[in-house]
Amino acid sequence: METTSSTGQTIPINGMEMYYETHGEGEPLVLLHGGGGIGANWGLIFKELPKGYRLIVPDLRGHGRSTNPSLGFSFRQTALDVFAMLDLLGIERCKAIGMSLGAKTLLHMATQQPSRIEAMVLVSAAPYFPKQAREIMGKFSSENRSEAEWQQMRQWHKQGDDQIRALWGMGNDFKDNYTDMNFTPPYLATINAHTLIVHGDRDPLYPVNLAIEIYEAIPRSYLWIIPNGGHGPIFGDMSELFVKTSLAFLRGEWASG
Repeated sequence: METTSSTGQTIPINGMEMYYETHGEGEPLVLLHGGGGIGANWGLIFKELPKGYRLIVPDLRGHGRSTNPSLGFSFRQTALDVFAMLDLLGIERCKAIGMSLGAKTLLHMATQQPSRIEAMVLVSAAPYFPKQAREIMGKFSSENRSEAEWQQMRQWHKQGDDQIRALWGMGNDFKDNYTDMNFTPPYLATINAHTLIVHGDRDPLYPVNLAIEIYEAIPRSYLWIIPNGGHGPIFGDMSELFVKTSLAFLRGEWASG
């Protein structure tokens, strides 16, 4: 999938400027990137445009070309941002794929307005932050980053080093928050969307039992555990299989459970 700036637009929503790109034609498929990443990262997964879909690929609040004047971040607010974008595009109902931060945003979307998410794929999601994730988040800092990491972030995030510091600080802030990501099984059970949960069995942030918790709680869900997979186990050699599997699921080719 080629992501070019010619398809990109910036729109004012919820006190911020959100950048998004669209690609292809067909039913809407929203792609939500991971924390510290940008929408264009999906080009590493989707090497070609999937037929029959109009991809809608935003940079989430404070990432890439999207601003965040408030400097605050919550998954709940990010879900509202994505809904506002869809409203401006005239899209009432969609399918979606989310990776990590994007997957947690989808959990909020699918519980805030269940009728609007027809089907979704959650990659490296979590219903809450476990102790091991909080310990890792507590070490997030711009002070211990290599020059290579700075260079990569500067390529992705276009608003200067303060934006990058804020993104690395965002993870550190998560460690003390117990309300934004706090999905109980009864709350997850309100999700109507057909859901595919994709998780690596070696995820250092979110142990595989969290994926099982989500699977057991969401009524129409499927679980794909990737052996020897870490956090975000869909890149590299796994990308082709992920695309084939997730698109078959989203097309409704799997038997209903």
